[in-house]
Amino acid sequence: MRRRLTLAVVYALLVLFAGLMLTPFAFMLASTLKTKADFVNTLFLPDGDGWLGVGWDRLTLANYRRLFVELPMARALLNSAFLASVGSIFATLFSAMGGYALSKFEFRGREALIRLVLGALIIPAPLLIAPGFQNLWKLGLLDTYTGLIMPGLAPAFGVFLFRQAMLNAVPSELIDAARIDGAGEFRIFFTLVFPLVRPMVGAFLMITFLGVWNDFLTPQVVLQSPDRYPLSTTLAMLRNLDWNDYGLVLAGTLVSIAPVMCLFLLLQREFISGLTSGAVKG
Repeated sequence: MRRRLTLAVVYALLVLFAGLMLTPFAFMLASTLKTKADFVNTLFLPDGDGWLGVGWDRLTLANYRRLFVELPMARALLNSAFLASVGSIFATLFSAMGGYALSKFEFRGREALIRLVLGALIIPAPLLIAPGFQNLWKLGLLDTYTGLIMPGLAPAFGVFLFRQAMLNAVPSELIDAARIDGAGEFRIFFTLVFPLVRPMVGAFLMITFLGVWNDFLTPQVVLQSPDRYPLSTTLAMLRNLDWNDYGLVLAGTLVSIAPVMCLFLLLQREFISGLTSGAVKG
């Protein structure tokens, strides 16, 4: 009886906290379906004579039509999907390769290189904007997707994260046995090492995807053509200094969080396993 009571209290608290967390999303969804007048006059759904006292006939999809018909939201959505997908895939691959080299290879200067990676972790990202812009300008990569993706191909955080994961999850004896059998380093990496750190791959892939998807500052520095702007920059252009259409802005926000929410639901098991893979050794 005591156990059932404890479970009932736990589930009641979980339902309460879930309701608190979902309330902002419910407000956002309701606001995207309302007119400007109803947005000001009602908190959630507009009042009316319909079921549950809601004016269902006053709900509208005008904000979504404006996003994809009058505004370049579809183009921005494709730009963000391309940048986040390509950037996260290559960053995960190159970070895993770097972590593999630093964890399993013996070469002169490895310890100094590890210290360099650790030192890079403490450098604030805004300090790299000016030198990064200058390098991209000298290379002729401004206003290109290459200039936006290339600086993040091998982040220090990813290299260090995969190094720690491979130290714990990949036995050196397995690699030595594969080398004795005549397997090359690339074959060892893709057939043995990479599958063993799959949880970390899923976690880092999602972290990097979210970082690129939500990046607001870098596209404004690198890109100059509005037709190449990602979703985060295009959403900022919906705001006006004198007047804001909040229903339109919230509709764009909902469109921007829907893909990453779906990605998290697909990779949540790998994400949790990747975050806890180094918690217990063995």
